[in-house]
Amino acid sequence: MKKVLFILVIFSIMQPSYCEEKVFKAGAYASNITPRLGVSIAGSMSEGHISHIHDQLHARCLVLDDGEDRLAIVIVDSCMVLREPIDEAKELIEKETGIPKENILVAATHSHSAPTSAFVFQSEPDPDYREFLIRRIADGVRCAVGNLEPAKIGWGSGEEPNQVFNRRWHLKEGAMSPNPFGELDQVRMNPGRASADLVSPAGPIDPEVSFISVRSSEDRPIALLANYSLHYVGGVGGGHASADYFGVFADRIQELLGADRQEPPFVGILSNGTSGDINNIDFTKPGISQERYEQINIVGDAVAKAVQQTLGSLEYQDWVDLDSAQQEISLGVRKPSTEEVEEAKKILEEAEDPNNLKGLRDIYAKETVDLSSYPGQVPVILQTLKIGDLGVAAIPCEVFVEIGLEIKERSPFDDTFTIELANGYNGYLPTP
Repeated sequence: MKKVLFILVIFSIMQPSYCEEKVFKAGAYASNITPRLGVSIAGSMSEGHISHIHDQLHARCLVLDDGEDRLAIVIVDSCMVLREPIDEAKELIEKETGIPKENILVAATHSHSAPTSAFVFQSEPDPDYREFLIRRIADGVRCAVGNLEPAKIGWGSGEEPNQVFNRRWHLKEGAMSPNPFGELDQVRMNPGRASADLVSPAGPIDPEVSFISVRSSEDRPIALLANYSLHYVGGVGGGHASADYFGVFADRIQELLGADRQEPPFVGILSNGTSGDINNIDFTKPGISQERYEQINIVGDAVAKAVQQTLGSLEYQDWVDLDSAQQEISLGVRKPSTEEVEEAKKILEEAEDPNNLKGLRDIYAKETVDLSSYPGQVPVILQTLKIGDLGVAAIPCEVFVEIGLEIKERSPFDDTFTIELANGYNGYLPTP
């Protein structure tokens, strides 16, 4: 009997699950999603088409593996991506890599100079591009898995307060003009610059630049995923496809880290934080003349330098545990009244060109009619990733910064940031 027990003990010690330590791994890949010329551009209230590629667009992928669980994060150079194509991409990823759908986060950057992948105002998605995007997101994660190698990970944050401004303002009494529905709002979004009617911003900003850095066991940079609560910047050429400042950040952080021409290639990634009411315009100052892409380059460079200044003091860990959780909730849709829909239809009947609407009144009338046919309830995914003592929240909306700040304050994790426009698109998420 003693001999049998001894053999069992020796056998159990020899099993890999007992004698091998868990190895943390990371892999990254930038999957090119640049469209053909002629595809519709998202981000404007009128239809436009891509006639020039200023810089290549990507689905930038990061896969983390703690020996038991894998997480995949994909940040897509797009204004917004609906849940349906994201779900299709996740199905392919799970089938081809084994990563569970619940462990996959896919989010848009909110570039306003990227192909339309969802109906936005008068822009219509190209069906072929939609299928191309789904395939390239899945391929990107698959390639990132192929690049998995022993790695170490660290996270931290810097600050860049000079590029973020709340775009909602209180105005002097009597200065507010009616909105497209003929009503008076309490605050104005994007008021006139340097206007004498400005009183105060209606909300705060979040200057934090959170980031995750992964390096190989030999200290070669693999990828860096950052997060900044700022809308797109713009100032691109007409008909240009561009990743906006998110693409500039990716190139600049690679340069600052000396990570060019590596094998596998380094992947810089910038995700959008909670920027529903934040943009890059200081409304207290008059506008200045700038060259195309000048402001995009200024912002991308500033955010990259904010990360670099903190990287030197970062502590890396050879292993952290990974986990994820998500829940689907159902939200009610606030639909227009019968009277509002009838009024909107009358406005559209009087429009000069129903297929090319001009002016907010006509455009909002079309949106009102479209909204009237929405379902009464919509499903929404809320997701959280756990990376050691770091929490990453994911919300499928353009989230007001106040909500992002509250999530950071109330989070049980030591460090937390939120990626918006994640796992679908469900409009703005304002404060109550």
